Amino acid sequence: MAKKNLAFLFSLPSNRPISSRFFAFLIGSAMTLVFAPAEFYLLAPFLISPLLFVALTTSPKETASHFFYFGLGLFIAGTYWIYISVHVYGNAAPWVAIILMVALSLLMASFMWLSGWLISKLSCGKPWHILFIGPSVWVLVEWLRGWAFTGFPWLSQGYGQIDSALSGWAPIFGVYGVSMMVLFSSAAILLSIMMRGKERIAAISIIFLPWALGSILKSVEWTEAHGKPIRATVIQAGISQDKKWLPSQRQSILSFYRDTTLNMADSDIIVWPEVAIPSLQDKNINYLNTINYNAKLNNQTVLVGILERETKNNAHPKIYNSVMSLGTDEYQVYRKRHLVPFGEYFPVPAFVREWMKLKNLPYSDLSSGIDNQPLLKTSNGLNLSIAICWEDAFGVEQLYALPVADFLVNVSNDAWFGDSIAPHQHLQIARMRALEVGRYSIRSTNTGISAFIDPIGDLIKTGKQFEPVVMSTDIYSHRGNTLYASFGNWMILGICSLILSFFSFDTIKKIIHLLTTVIMFN
Repeated sequence: MAKKNLAFLFSLPSNRPISSRFFAFLIGSAMTLVFAPAEFYLLAPFLISPLLFVALTTSPKETASHFFYFGLGLFIAGTYWIYISVHVYGNAAPWVAIILMVALSLLMASFMWLSGWLISKLSCGKPWHILFIGPSVWVLVEWLRGWAFTGFPWLSQGYGQIDSALSGWAPIFGVYGVSMMVLFSSAAILLSIMMRGKERIAAISIIFLPWALGSILKSVEWTEAHGKPIRATVIQAGISQDKKWLPSQRQSILSFYRDTTLNMADSDIIVWPEVAIPSLQDKNINYLNTINYNAKLNNQTVLVGILERETKNNAHPKIYNSVMSLGTDEYQVYRKRHLVPFGEYFPVPAFVREWMKLKNLPYSDLSSGIDNQPLLKTSNGLNLSIAICWEDAFGVEQLYALPVADFLVNVSNDAWFGDSIAPHQHLQIARMRALEVGRYSIRSTNTGISAFIDPIGDLIKTGKQFEPVVMSTDIYSHRGNTLYASFGNWMILGICSLILSFFSFDTIKKIIHLLTTVIMFN
């Protein structure tokens, strides 16, 4: 690149601050094309490179601002479905939906601000430093936003690579390890433009390194099939959220799930979606007993998503978002642990809750299940790891079930998102969970996208959205553990922390330099 062009680019963020920040917003918005349903995964490293260029050539404050606008574009474009969920189906006023959507986007963009400031500060304008600092900081901050303030791990870079060669890293480092490889490749692209001679050749080689290694890793079988094939069935009623809770729909929904289940006598496992029945479990005892009786006759397990009311304390009964297991002798239930803020519970003071009640807004909370719950067992003794709705976005929270779990089961109600990009993004997340731990995954949703996913994250079968779906396939129990299932995020977080420690502390660098000198002279 000519010196004149470089000088122009170096000065652009400072001389044209509005234009350069608007450009950052645009490339952040374009980043949503990396994720489902578009899945242009090759765009990711090219869209991130301009941000890293800004981190190299401007102050930490300038860089942080550009990262912030990138994040704002990414989350407004990537989570616009919050408006649909809150206003269209949640019946909240449009201004409430807009405030919640924008507030979440601003909060998530703040994490990007932190990422940009740290990358610029620690890189000190040195191109080869950013090759290591950029990916490390990005991953640590991405992990941070995955649990801070209850966590929002949506749109982590790794999810967009589920169909690329980089997904081969997932069984080792999880989704954050895949994110790191995206950033590594992106930083190398930047270096290949800025460097000359042998350094440019080295940088070009580094661009392809994570992809080549990832392709090799994709051929590794981390777990192995065990036992006979299991016939699994997913049932999806396809009733939209605005109709599901109408009294006129209740009987037809109950009949659909009951009759369809009774007709699938050859299935070993039948999975209904999250809150498949628009009613509380204690109001449907006879109905559930009928399903349970027939499941026992057929030696099958039926997993029913339902709202469960615990009446030990009649004055203040607890209501759980649960999955009940029918067809076995003992009462088995999984209760959702990671609830959705402002959807299933409201982290607000009592006076705000009272105001919400007066304004006819949702204000009551569901209760969360305990952290360590027994795995649900099928009638033939197989262990199931259950995740309800967006619990599967928190991969590490499901690792308690491994290596005992034979299958993953995800039930969800993506009807809240309508015909938006969210159900496609959610399916992408579910695929990553299966790949990370090397297990088949059964996914049942109310309106789609229901699916069977194999242990390498590929889709075996998918159902159509907004239509009744009944689909079956044979799946296998798997034994063994991936490295990620054994160690969780600790390996990738440890690697990132070590890299940052090396570049952050002069003492460590001096020691390394001294040891290198001693070795060379000896």
